[in-house]
Amino acid sequence: MNDRLVRAGRYQEIVTVFAKHGFGLLLDQLGIYRYLKMKKDVSNAGAAADNAGVSAGERLRTALEELGPAFVKLGQILSTRPDILPADIITELQRLQDSVKPFPFSEARELIETELEDRLENLYQEFGEEPAAAASISQVYRAKLTSGIPVAVKVQRPGIEKGIKLDLDILKDLARLIDRHTPYGNLYDCSGMVADFESTIKNELDFTKEGDNVDTFRINFSREQDVTAPKVRWIYTTERVLTMEYIEGIRIDDLDALDRAGIDRKKLAETLATSICNQILRDGFFHADPHPGNLRVKPDGTIVFLDFGMVGFVSESRKRMISDFFIGVTTQDAGMVVRAIINMDAVQSHVNVRQFERDIDEIIEKYLSAPMSEIRIDQLLYEVFQICFANHIRIPREFALLAKTLGTLQSLLEKLAPELNSLTVAGPIAKKLMIESLSAKRIGGEIKKDLWKYRNLLRAFPSAMLNLLTKMEEENFTVQFELKESNKLQRRLERISNRISFSVVLLAVSIIIAGVLVASGLSADTGGETYRLNLLVLKLGFAVETVILLGLIISMFRSRK
Repeated sequence: MNDRLVRAGRYQEIVTVFAKHGFGLLLDQLGIYRYLKMKKDVSNAGAAADNAGVSAGERLRTALEELGPAFVKLGQILSTRPDILPADIITELQRLQDSVKPFPFSEARELIETELEDRLENLYQEFGEEPAAAASISQVYRAKLTSGIPVAVKVQRPGIEKGIKLDLDILKDLARLIDRHTPYGNLYDCSGMVADFESTIKNELDFTKEGDNVDTFRINFSREQDVTAPKVRWIYTTERVLTMEYIEGIRIDDLDALDRAGIDRKKLAETLATSICNQILRDGFFHADPHPGNLRVKPDGTIVFLDFGMVGFVSESRKRMISDFFIGVTTQDAGMVVRAIINMDAVQSHVNVRQFERDIDEIIEKYLSAPMSEIRIDQLLYEVFQICFANHIRIPREFALLAKTLGTLQSLLEKLAPELNSLTVAGPIAKKLMIESLSAKRIGGEIKKDLWKYRNLLRAFPSAMLNLLTKMEEENFTVQFELKESNKLQRRLERISNRISFSVVLLAVSIIIAGVLVASGLSADTGGETYRLNLLVLKLGFAVETVILLGLIISMFRSRK
């Protein structure tokens, strides 16, 4: 009973906050008040006056911040979806990063000692009480291990899991309501979006998974120069505490400090762009939040990636499709771009692919006259997403996350080296990887995989065939066929049969008339009365024949056949 009261109270708090920030009408249109049996006056009568002159994006950001960590994280994830939100709201939601007030050190100390089962003084030689950074789910402290090694300690907000679970249950409930009872469900798939959000936030709540991400990135970065990630100190790491090597460095957007350190900004920008494109196209595992706060530069120019809570995964098949997409853009091949999106299973059966390709072709034509170095990848992808939305095409989440990552990268490149463009880096890498995919070794590996699949198919074939033959021996065995557009086919067959019937009747009447003409000729001089009767029958026959003929002609004109 107490849980139900807590849930009801949180529901009312969420609705009240959104209404206070000017979203009362939207809540009413979605049927939220009716669903919760709440009075509309809870929406705050002065909301319109209070929010006058404030943009929708700013009001949404403020509401999400007021509702706490789960909604802040939801806003950050929504900032990766330019396919469903306009650019001004996306820009405002991107400001949600690192905008949460820190929690007291005493709570952090208690959580660390509980998780690591020892006193703080026994675990660390030094531990700074002021957090170096505070985010929606955790905050980071600087410390030194007993060995003297400097580390960064990431501590989860105490009690956050319970609050996030409650908010997730409410969001899932509201998503089902929107999907089932409003037209927005067909366009946005709110339940699917909340499921993605739930998966993402649960992974972020388990710091051991973030530690695994860091180790994976370190392995992948070993193939590159001038890019690295900190080492995880696993002895001091649990699900709610993450301890990593602390690396001194300059924030990547501190241009004055970079210049004073003598670091070549253009080379730095090329290294960053190449690394992120390799993460996406080569590794299929990329840092999905490369904003300046998560990137440091060492004195020797090495880029250090931080905070691996939000990452993106791309399967082998999707990597090929994304490569096709970038090659299609850089070679201005609209058909290749469309096929890449279709192959991502983004296109529903009712979509007009020809129209979609024409729309994409218009975008390619628009950018055709501009030098490749001047094309902003975030603007291009935003326009592609808008066309997808207009054509009822749902973009896969990993592609939207990829677009957000490339957009963030482009903003950084404009500061470091305005002449460099992420698209000019992604295109050649995509082509190189496509050429590598045509190597004998790669093709041989794919053939082996296919042969293994066929082997399994051949092994299963005899039993499947035996099962089919056994069913065919049964008396109640039936085979059902379903024809597409069977109703249209049935109506067409009916029209054909009707015309055949008209034609047969017309032929019969014609034969009767011919008989009457012959009879009249034979009996023309036998008597005036017989002659008049034959003449009457002849007139009636001509009238019937004319009506049938007109009916047949009208039927043919109506069907345009």
